[in-house]
Amino acid sequence: MERFLQASYYVDLQAENIQAAARELFAPGMTDVEKARTAYHFVRDEMLHSFDCRANVVTVRASEVLHHRTGICHAKANLLAALLRIQGIPTGFSFQRITYAAQDESMGYCTHAFNAVYLGSHWVTLDARGNKPGIDAQFSLGDPILAYPPRPQFAEFLYPGIYSHPQPVTMRKLESSQHPKELYYGFPDELIEPPDIP
Repeated sequence: MERFLQASYYVDLQAENIQAAARELFAPGMTDVEKARTAYHFVRDEMLHSFDCRANVVTVRASEVLHHRTGICHAKANLLAALLRIQGIPTGFSFQRITYAAQDESMGYCTHAFNAVYLGSHWVTLDARGNKPGIDAQFSLGDPILAYPPRPQFAEFLYPGIYSHPQPVTMRKLESSQHPKELYYGFPDELIEPPDIP
């Protein structure tokens, strides 16, 4: 589990604003489930998805998402991981292949990111993308309630396994983009590395 608790360049839980946010969010005596629920709602609801709010900045690291209060799913997953890892809660990354277009696969595919959080004795899936009409992800200790339920008829699916780190190819795409509009083109649509937990 150690690898799911570590700080990294993208999950920069050592950043002062991340540490400050953790002090504000988590009270003494809270259970791990309460901490996970609190952090999840904070990232899902307070950090706006860059496409939804028409942001003019591309964030990547957890501290950048918190500073600008926006990010796409991959960046928001970095922030949720950072906040929970501070609290000693193992947190990883999971991925999904989805279509760009809502109604069909005419615009191709991209990779969607969310988190896997170890609570008690099992992993739970939390998708903090951010809700809007047509998207209603929720905190769930049972079956995942995702932003994008997979649609096999459009060849959408969940990638197996849990990763201890975000996908490098996705992080490079974010870092090389100056505006969120650039993320509509050439965004990675498949995973390269194997998961840490199959």
